[in-house]
Amino acid sequence: MPVALVTGGSRGIGRAITLALAAAGYDVAIVYNSNRQAADEVVAAVGALGRKAVAFACNIGDSAGRVALVAAVREAFGRLDLLVNNAGMAPAVRADILEASEESFDQQIGVNLKGPYFLTQLVARWMIEQVDDGASVAPRIVTISSVSAFAASTNRGDYCVSKAGLAMMTKLFAARLAPHGIGVYEIQPGVIATDMTAGVKEKYDSLFAQGLTPIARWGQPEDVAKAVVAIATGLLPYSTGETIRVDGGFHLHRL
Repeated sequence: MPVALVTGGSRGIGRAITLALAAAGYDVAIVYNSNRQAADEVVAAVGALGRKAVAFACNIGDSAGRVALVAAVREAFGRLDLLVNNAGMAPAVRADILEASEESFDQQIGVNLKGPYFLTQLVARWMIEQVDDGASVAPRIVTISSVSAFAASTNRGDYCVSKAGLAMMTKLFAARLAPHGIGVYEIQPGVIATDMTAGVKEKYDSLFAQGLTPIARWGQPEDVAKAVVAIATGLLPYSTGETIRVDGGFHLHRL
């Protein structure tokens, strides 16, 4: 059976992705940072769907942690067919870019960009080995970024820069891995209803009512999960380096 590795797989968008992949026939390595209880709950939910899941604790921003993670997944499953770079964090404090700290910038880049970049490097090497050994499933890599990759928020510039970096990361790995038959994709969610956005619910309820998006509703984690499953199940075989927007049409310029 194919195996997926989902970072940040115990909550929000990552949880929805994990369960959707399990329903599609994937065993799943679930990566979490600190909430073991949430991870265990997802492991049990995957088991109820008849698939295998194992939870791994890892700070994606830590180099040694990434190496240990890939080694542990390799030992537990013996193969990896799909990497979903989903883990990320928002700034602890939203600060105007004229006042924002280097500490916050370093943290955002370290977790949101450097972590996925070098995890993808590690996984890509393993995937190439599998392809060279005659893997029956074409490996794929998906990175969950954000509309903040192109929409400027001047009170969280560090976050926006980290997400914009993921967009280029996708293009780079897509170009490098295409000769090996490994597809690489970016998914840009819009405003999704998760615990990360719960604190600004009233603000976005009002914005949706004012026409923020052509599809006038909150996005759901399952909306993002469906896009991942489409990639995972081979429905985009002649695409790579592609950005798939799951944002209710937020990106559209309208008159």
